Formats: sequence, C-alpha cells, structure tokens
Amino acid sequence: MDEVEVDLSNPQNQVSLSIDQTNLQLGSSLHASINKNHEFFNPVDQFIQKESLFIWNSLLSMYAKSGNLTDAVKLFDEMPVRDTVSWNTMISGFVKNGDIDKGFGFLKSLRESGFSGLDQATLTTVMSALDRPELVYSTGMVHGLVILTGYCREITVGNALITSYFKCCCSKSGRQVFDEMLERNVITWTAVVSGLAQSQHYVDSLVLFQEMRSNGMVSPNLLTYLSLLTSCSGLQALLEGCQVHGVLWKLGFQSDLCIESALMDMYSKCGNFEDAWKIFESAEKLDEVSLTVILASFAQNGSEEEAMQIFIKIVKSGIKIDPNMISAILSVFGSGTSLGFGKQIHSLVIKRKFICNPFVTNGLINMYSKCGELGDSIKIFRRTGQKNVVSWNSMIAAFARHGDASRALKLYEQMTLEGVTPTDVTFLSLLHACSHVGLVHKGMEFLQTMIEVYKMEPRTEHYSCVVDMLGRAGLLSEAKKLIEGLEIKPDVLIWQALLGACSFYGDPEMGKYAADQLLLTTPESAAAYILLANIYSSKGKWKERAKTIKRMKEMGVAKETGISWIEIGKKVHSFVVMDRMHPETESIYQVLAELFRFSVEEGYVPDKRFVLCYFNQDGKEQPVS
Repeated sequence: MDEVEVDLSNPQNQVSLSIDQTNLQLGSSLHASINKNHEFFNPVDQFIQKESLFIWNSLLSMYAKSGNLTDAVKLFDEMPVRDTVSWNTMISGFVKNGDIDKGFGFLKSLRESGFSGLDQATLTTVMSALDRPELVYSTGMVHGLVILTGYCREITVGNALITSYFKCCCSKSGRQVFDEMLERNVITWTAVVSGLAQSQHYVDSLVLFQEMRSNGMVSPNLLTYLSLLTSCSGLQALLEGCQVHGVLWKLGFQSDLCIESALMDMYSKCGNFEDAWKIFESAEKLDEVSLTVILASFAQNGSEEEAMQIFIKIVKSGIKIDPNMISAILSVFGSGTSLGFGKQIHSLVIKRKFICNPFVTNGLINMYSKCGELGDSIKIFRRTGQKNVVSWNSMIAAFARHGDASRALKLYEQMTLEGVTPTDVTFLSLLHACSHVGLVHKGMEFLQTMIEVYKMEPRTEHYSCVVDMLGRAGLLSEAKKLIEGLEIKPDVLIWQALLGACSFYGDPEMGKYAADQLLLTTPESAAAYILLANIYSSKGKWKERAKTIKRMKEMGVAKETGISWIEIGKKVHSFVVMDRMHPETESIYQVLAELFRFSVEEGYVPDKRFVLCYFNQDGKEQPVS
C-alpha cells in the first residue's frame, strides 16, 4: 500500500478515519508518512506541537485498540513528547488485553518518570481490569495509590474501587470504601447493592437499598432494581419481589427485556411459576435470556415435559439457539426423561458447534449419566478439551450416581494432581459415592479434608450425606451423635437420612426420635409417617403402625405416588403401583406373573416387611398375612 501524505492543516480527519474504522493498514501508512516529516519531531510552535501530539496519541490508540501492542510500544518510545492521554492509552491497552503486569509496569514508569500526569482516568482504567479474586492484592495497591495521590474524594474513582473490590470477592473492603465516601451518586449506591447481591449477601443488599430510599438524595435506576431482584431471587423473598415489581410497574420499567427476565427468574425461584409464566406470555419481545430463564423455571418446578415442548417450539420457530439455552434444557433431564430426546439435543449441539462450550458439555455429561448411559458421559468427558472444575465435578457425580465409588475416587485424585481445586460440590459427590459402597472411613476423611485443608464450611447437604453414610453402615448411634454436635440447625435432609437408615435396620426407638424431629421441621412430610410405619411393620408392631397411619390421615398428609418408567421406541412409559391405565395392562401383568414365578423357582423369597400386597405364584394379588 502506498504511503499517505498527512495534511497538517487538517490532520485529524485522516487519522480519525483509521481509528474509527480500526484500519490498521491506513494507520500504519500514516505512521510511516509522519516519520518522514520533521515537524512532528521538532514542532516550531505550540499549535504544531498540539496537533502533533493529537496525531501521535490517535495512532497510539489505533495500535492499542487493534491489539497490536508491540507497535504501540515502539511508537510510544519514538514520541518526542507525551501527555496523560499517551500514558493512559498504553496502560489501558495492556490491561484491557489481559496483560496486567505490563499495564502496571507502565503505571510504575509513569510514577518514576516524575511526570505529574496521573489522573483519575488512569486509576479508573487500571481498576476496570481488576475483576478477578486473584487480583485483589493489585486492587489494594491501586487503592493505596488513590489515597497517596489525593483522588480518594473523586466519585468516579471511588465507584471504580468499589466495583473492583466486589469483583475480586472482597465485599468487606468494597463496603468500607462506600462508607468512607463523602459524596455518592446513583452509580455508587448501585455498585454496592449489586456487589452485595452478586456476593450472595442478599439481606445486606436489601437493607442498603432501603437506606438508599430513605436517604432521599438519590433515585434508584434500572440497574439498581435488577440487582434488587437478584437478591429477592437468592432469598426466595416473594413478598419483597412483588413490591419491587409494583414499583417497576409504576415507573414504566416492567417491559424492559432485562427486567422481564429478572422478574421471571425471581418468581420461578420463589415457587410462583404461574406469575413467571404470565410475564413470559405478556412479553412483547423475547430474547435468548428470557427464553433461557423460562426453560430453567420449568426445570426447577419439576415441569420437565413442558420445558421440552417449549424448547421444541423454539427450535421449530427458528429462534436463535445459544449455549445457555441448551444448558437450561439439559438441566431438566432426570431418570424419567427421554434418552432419545437427549441424543437429539446432542446432535443439535454438534450441528451448532456448541460442543466446545463448557456449560454445554457439562450438561451433556449429566444428561447421559442421569439417563443411565454412563459410557456416553465418559466419552464426552474424555473428549472435552479444556476441563473446568464443573467438568470434573459432573463426571465424579456421574460415577457416584452409578455406584462406581472406585472410579469416582480415582478421578478425584487425577483432578487434584492436575492442579484443579475441588469445590464443595466435589466433596458432596465424593460423600455420595462413599455412602453407597460403605466407605465410612474414607468419607470421614473427605469431610475432614474439606474443612481443614480447603477451609470450606459444609452445608446441610454434606452432613445429610455423612448421616446417610453412617446409617447405611448401621452406625445409627454415631449418626445421632454427629447430628447433636452440629453447629448448624439440622434440616429436613438430615432427619430424613437418619430416619431412612432406621427404616433399613428396623430401629423403632431411634426411628420414632428421627420421625418426630422431621415432623417438627416439616409437618406435612409424608416420608416421616411412611418410614416410621414401615419400621413398625418390620418389627410386627401393628398397633403402632396403625396409629401412625391414622395420625397421617388426620393431619391430611398424602403419600406421593411412586413412579417407574421405561423408554421404548423413543417413548417414555410411566407406571404407578397397581396401575391399570396403560393400554397394554393385561399383557404387562401376565409378564410380571411369569417373571415372579421364575424368580420363586430360582429360590427368591419375597421380603414382606414393607409390602401391603404381592403377586402369588398364580399371578394373583394376595395380601401380606
């Protein structure tokens, strides 16, 4: 390409053209022409110097924005004079391209050069790149520089500091900066409300919003309300969420796409799926986010079939499918969903080239393992190029789900050897695996490692797994002792685990204790009555069993019907106890009778402890005597 002559009477037009269009070739040609013009290196007056500096900075910006930082450094070194814009361009160029070290290197050089050009733009630019937990110390260093240079009273700098601290998962420091600010605007308040919500300090976020409203100096904006809805979703605070919805309606924000998606998410997570669906139906325009939210809502509310039907309609209507949507539909798969449909989604993933997306591949691993195809889960895991911690967790959970504790533990060892730090979800799957095969000692080791080595606080899900593990091993007294020594309040999961173990081993005394505790936690629980009745049945205590069932009926508690399923010809067939609704009922019961007869001939003796009726050798239903 020929060199371009630079017209010094109006240089901005030519240089701006190359910047606006990010035209690297044109910009490079201008650079070459400038190098031949001595006026740019030795300006004769202030006007020429000002114009020259503008062109130098414009070229510098072009190289930085195009990611051509090597040429940017060469140009910077050639410049006869530099100003604050020059330094800021170099610093922002490196930090925005992910090279934090070199960006800080230029910041250090700026300070050491004696040039008094460091301004609030420099500081906010650097802080915009400090958005990961591992960069929290760098944020602290910049905070010190802010205080040293006297910019701590600038609102824009304070806002950038708050945002950086929260993104670095240091909410305490972010809140401290906020508390020390003498002047705040809506961005300041929103940064903290949002930061607290993203850090899962939902209550603090709502309290601060109330303080913002009572302060009266600043009015919340759209982003403030979005953050507030995130907190309501996290707390499952339906009342507060409805109040926010009312305010948004008055302000006329309810039709905003982001607000609609946040409202759907809030209502669905609060269990109010009906209102989430109303918002979805009334939306004038739908985007990928709102569709993903409603699919996830169906999954969370146990409406797998409806989620699949909506996804099919989305595909047929030609709406753009994105990886998040695929991830949401994959989350609906469980033991009763169609493997055939899952394979169709897998084909769609390959066709749309989403297979490299970690959320999609992790969803596929879970889908196949939940549908009983552990081999396919293993294949996808092995073919996944860049595995993140969720990939490892998904595969460990798959092995645990299929009772393959040996491979789950081996995979955990491989994961740690490759330098991947386990999460609380990792240990939850490992405890499940140990529970199912009776590895009590190993399971207790994992619990100790989680607390002492990785400094994680176990959740009730972890403790319920440990109780289940001890219970399955017949260590009921140890399980009770563990529960009594917990610092957290035992919830329904923990008491159900203990009661289930008592049911398996037929311990009426411990079972009565666990059932009473479970009913105190959830009075409407059918499991407490059914499992306790089973314990009494196993010990022949029919009067106690009758009293338990009578009490259950008096409390108006109904037992949830158990469902079995099988997929034949891409169609899922579901059955309940004594089911007579299936069109092939007679044939099914004939086959069951035959199978039962063969089983008895092979020496099978039915366990009648928990059964109210069974098939005799003639295939007829017979009460348990």
